[in-house]
Amino acid sequence: MEKEYLTQEKHDALQAELHDLKTVKRKEIAEHLEYARSLGDLSENAEYHEAREDQAQTEARIQQVETILKNAVIVAHKSGDVVEVGSKVTVTKAGDSTQAVFTLVGSEEADISVGKISHNSPLGAALFGKKKGQTFEFESPKGTVKYTIVDVK
Repeated sequence: MEKEYLTQEKHDALQAELHDLKTVKRKEIAEHLEYARSLGDLSENAEYHEAREDQAQTEARIQQVETILKNAVIVAHKSGDVVEVGSKVTVTKAGDSTQAVFTLVGSEEADISVGKISHNSPLGAALFGKKKGQTFEFESPKGTVKYTIVDVK
């Protein structure tokens, strides 16, 4: 199984989510199933089928979170010139003076709307291991793109 890079904050949030799913959510679903069974014929009981679907989705999420936590590597970012998981990287695109800032994170934390990109994404993978001042290229859906690393924090 592949390592899952997480910040301590995300690790704690997943632990809390897992606890909630196993205690609160499972109990709610069990109560909902019991109520739905009391309504009679299960073959045409929409509430029962909905509760079973909720149960399946919850169990799948529990399994997913447990797998993530089992393979988690807590990232304690140390500042330096080399891009690694946890680095905040400022880049400029070739032919454009505008700077973009990204934080390299594990895939579970990726959220482009706040500038967090996965180390598994095309840009994240291209950035990984590069140094401040280095120019690099990578394949995007729109073709080859060239960037220069302005700063690494």
